[in-house]
Amino acid sequence: MERVIEFGDTAEARALFGSADRNLKALKKGCEVTLVARDGRLLIRGGDEAVEKAANVVERLRERIRLGKEVLPETVEEIVGQQDDPTGELRITQVETISTRTAGQRRYVDAILKHDLVICSGPAGTGKTFLAVAKAVEAFQAGRVRRIVLVRPAVEAGERLGFLPGDIQAKVNPYLRPIYDSLNTFLEFGQLKRLIDTDVVEICPLAYMRGRTLDEAFIILDEAQNTTGDQMKMFLTRMGAQSKIVVTGDITQVDLSPGKVSGLVEARDRLRGIAGISIVLLTQADIDRHPLVQKIVDAYEHPRRR
Repeated sequence: MERVIEFGDTAEARALFGSADRNLKALKKGCEVTLVARDGRLLIRGGDEAVEKAANVVERLRERIRLGKEVLPETVEEIVGQQDDPTGELRITQVETISTRTAGQRRYVDAILKHDLVICSGPAGTGKTFLAVAKAVEAFQAGRVRRIVLVRPAVEAGERLGFLPGDIQAKVNPYLRPIYDSLNTFLEFGQLKRLIDTDVVEICPLAYMRGRTLDEAFIILDEAQNTTGDQMKMFLTRMGAQSKIVVTGDITQVDLSPGKVSGLVEARDRLRGIAGISIVLLTQADIDRHPLVQKIVDAYEHPRRR
């Protein structure tokens, strides 16, 4: 079998081939194919499965280059290994039987399975993020998506990013930590690190999504109550072919400046009734944390008169 991959951009081809074609040598060895690079084209020869595997690796490398990331022989080896074992011995919780414990949660999971865009709001402890991450990992394991992208707005809840120590990554990391915690339920640390290093899993602040289009991806926007209407519109229009978006948030915990309307609230109102979009509301009855959490939520929502 033969397959030809065209490179319209010579700079992209050079970045992919590597210095002295070192990346191609790693690709040839890892996929057991014959490679011929000439005039901005890459010819792949070999058995059917080997050629398809090599072509998939090349596409993953091109995605990485387009994001401005370096490709080294070690990168090629990582992605080749990902093709051999795409789940990295993924350990998946059976969401339907173990994680969904209320009628609202079951409606939520069912909506994710049946719709390309799901907007879910509800109080703390209802499993909004956890279940979305579970279904994202499950979709990846089943081959329905090639990437998982998890996004959060970096909005200060009583603190300012500028006063946090470190570079921008260190500053936004505390805001992304809950997403890492959810992923760690389904992936061992080493497996998650490998998936992040090879861009299969991407965790980023909302601002980094501008100007992108994401194909074949499961995309989750967490803490969406802290988006503005413009930010929400920007995020929702990132959806590419064969992608799925889940938006989660708690409208009782908005940290935006006074007077600003939450993008989550606006999206629920504007998008309700559109085919392919599901609006899910979880309530206190769906809280699945320590029994006191439900009482705490109720106390804040319905304060007693003294």
